Amino acid sequence: QVQLVESGGGLVQAGGSLRLSCTASGFTFSTTGMGWFRQAPGKEREFLTAISTNGGSTLYTDSVKGRFFIFRDNAKKTVDLQMNSLKPEDTAIYYCAASHTRTYYFTTAWSKDDAQDWGRGTQVTVSS
Repeated sequence: QVQLVESGGGLVQAGGSLRLSCTASGFTFSTTGMGWFRQAPGKEREFLTAISTNGGSTLYTDSVKGRFFIFRDNAKKTVDLQMNSLKPEDTAIYYCAASHTRTYYFTTAWSKDDAQDWGRGTQVTVSS
């Protein structure tokens, strides 16, 4: 069965960095677009970033552009999110997402409906 397992969350001070990792199984990772979303308490789940099947195309939402970076390793079936210059407003549960439809060149953000598979999430808390 499809599994996406996130790791690397935790508590960090403002200005610090964290690297999240998502390990995939149960589907053909190399032909699947991968992304990250987050959901803060009382808010909607929001798109952060996505990466194409070969890693050649990425897209970031404005709030994380220049601070967050997405990477994938098709051999290891992992997608990482490097988060730098963290702010208290980055506090949220971070979710790994897989899309079998949004796989190649991205010009628009993913909606939640674009992702067919989700991880269970990992908590990131940024203290001020």
